[in-house]
Amino acid sequence: MFTTSKVLSKEQIEELQANPYFDKYAEKIAKLQKTNPEEFLSRIEAKSAKDKPAQPKDFSLPGAAKPAVSSPLRQKELEKIMKVDLLADKTPEEIALIWNEHFAAKDAVAAVIPLDTYKVMEERFKEFNTFLFPLPRDMGYEFVVVQFLGHEAHFSTLINYQAHKENAPECLSMVHYTELAETKGIILMVGEFDKDVISSGEARSLVVQAIQYYGVAKGEEKKLGHLKRFTYQTEEFNHLDLILELEINPGFTPAA
Repeated sequence: MFTTSKVLSKEQIEELQANPYFDKYAEKIAKLQKTNPEEFLSRIEAKSAKDKPAQPKDFSLPGAAKPAVSSPLRQKELEKIMKVDLLADKTPEEIALIWNEHFAAKDAVAAVIPLDTYKVMEERFKEFNTFLFPLPRDMGYEFVVVQFLGHEAHFSTLINYQAHKENAPECLSMVHYTELAETKGIILMVGEFDKDVISSGEARSLVVQAIQYYGVAKGEEKKLGHLKRFTYQTEEFNHLDLILELEINPGFTPAA
């Protein structure tokens, strides 16, 4: 005899009976409950989960400062991640596929950036060393500060940056690997994020915003203007302009 350890709660039974289609499908419901109780319960639980309101996305709380680093920054090496010599006979498209698949199951966001675009980005990293980007929250927007150092970008929530400055804990750390720049004309980028602070979709948003602002293409001089005002004309800078830019062109699909 088939048995199941699952039982419907009183609330689930009342919800089922309150459904306007209950009487119409009562016979089929009863048959499914009798012949396949596991399937019946799974459907009810799935329906309850679907109807449950999503948890609100709150603003981040301050975290502990990360340890201060006294030694000079060392450029991270691509060889630590994959065998570079095995990529010699691969096309840029094939390398991009390998790179993205490598990080697909990790708490990371990967991208392949054309060399010409990265040359622009690299110059802007130096000139506009610090900036901030908005992320949507249920009660407004939270800002994340980015600081560039060499080929790396370090992102911290504004509340942590205000509390700890250069020792602020990171919610996203982005590294650009340049080993294939001359031979393949591409830069391999990976951004590892703290899933307890931001989601994969939010990490993608920050990466996309960084590329949009720092790899400024023709016709996107408006974003370059925001960088200049933030760095040189602070009295004219308005953080609301960044929110408007994100709403007009989010450039990513949010994910939980």
